[in-house]
Amino acid sequence: MALWSGRFEEGVDAFTQRFGASLPVDKALYAQDTQGSKAHAAMLAAQGVISQEDADAITQALSDIQQEIEAGTFAFDVNDEDIHMSVESALIQRIGSAGARLHTGRSRNDQVATDTRLYAKERAGQLMAANVRLRQVLIEQAEAHEDVIMPGYTHMQHAQPVLFAHHLLAYTWMLARDFERLAAARKAADANPLGAAALAGTTYPLDRFATTQALGFSHPIPNSLDAVSDRDFLLDLMYAASVSCLHLSRLCEEIILWSTAEFGFITLSDAYSTGSSIMPQKKNPDFAELIRGKTGRVVGDLMALMVTLKSLPLAYNKDMQEDKQGALDAADTLEDCYICMAGMLHTMTVHPEAMLAQAKKGHLAATDVADYLAKRGVPFRNAHEVVGHLVLTCEKRGCNLDDLSLEDFQAESSVFEADIVDALDLHAIVDARTTYGGTATAAVAQQLVEARELLAKDEQAIQLP
Repeated sequence: MALWSGRFEEGVDAFTQRFGASLPVDKALYAQDTQGSKAHAAMLAAQGVISQEDADAITQALSDIQQEIEAGTFAFDVNDEDIHMSVESALIQRIGSAGARLHTGRSRNDQVATDTRLYAKERAGQLMAANVRLRQVLIEQAEAHEDVIMPGYTHMQHAQPVLFAHHLLAYTWMLARDFERLAAARKAADANPLGAAALAGTTYPLDRFATTQALGFSHPIPNSLDAVSDRDFLLDLMYAASVSCLHLSRLCEEIILWSTAEFGFITLSDAYSTGSSIMPQKKNPDFAELIRGKTGRVVGDLMALMVTLKSLPLAYNKDMQEDKQGALDAADTLEDCYICMAGMLHTMTVHPEAMLAQAKKGHLAATDVADYLAKRGVPFRNAHEVVGHLVLTCEKRGCNLDDLSLEDFQAESSVFEADIVDALDLHAIVDARTTYGGTATAAVAQQLVEARELLAKDEQAIQLP
């Protein structure tokens, strides 16, 4: 029998019972549910609403139930609508009237909001830790390949040479911003709705500050309507997960390209590759492709909840039962993607010679040749046109800029002198980019220092409440 069955003369139809149940999803929040109930029981006893004896019995029984769930011996009743009813039904069966007093001054509305906030807060912290571990791997790979030159791209066309370390560090900064978003989501979840009851508060003398402290929240939510109806914190968590998955997807796309025969920049470990059922020679970057594909599902989880919450009047509506499945999926998927990406990057083999060979193609020195002229008084737009003609000459001859003679250069501009050869050296081109955030060896070394300093700071932040 449902815990709310007093008002009804007929039982729930078997189909609607199944259709309306959230137990298959929200039983994942069993630990948060027992945690919140223990805090509520202790507060009720402290306020004289229930006896200390009842509170002790409730606390012990809740501990037993949680241990049984974790051991896989707890029998979930398929007729229970959600985890809250499963736990409370078992509680009443075990300790009788003491268990029936637990729900005094509480509604499932503030109960589920409390459970979900506890989950989101904890899960955000776990994702922050996984984020830090992935950034550690990226930084280690950057440090291991500080002097490797690769072609930088715009529009997927060769643009200018950059250090491979510089390229990898771009992703560490993306992930650092993802860390900030996850931290913001954790902070958004860090507020206590317990005691708001169904929507209007309660006539019982509840101490919401006591449960706030007991559950490790920073503060109680000041409006009872907002307390039970707010799911912004889940949107924040899912948005953070979505953006981070987008960043991972971008890196996966590059890993997939780099591992092709056409690029040959890297070789993925066998542990992070698969073969073909028909083509014996194949080594496929399936796990990079899976991360790229899973990004769509995480973004879909976010979109689903945004549409679900659209136009909902205050306070609680059954629509909001659909808030957890996508959030749990997004968090689980992002964590798995972080772990997979860290392993894939840690075990990949980098081929510096292949990167350098490609960096010598596509006239990557063109901008520096134009700068050579500009630094000698030629207006940059004119210099740009001169170098464009030189590139056209190379295209017609099927050669590179460094294959041209001094006479070829001087045919386009008398400003060119013998030292133009220095402007064509890839290492010199890279090391000339000394501006803060540039790709020069010294600038990248400074980036690595800053990336490690931020990583250490973020590792400390994970431990904060």
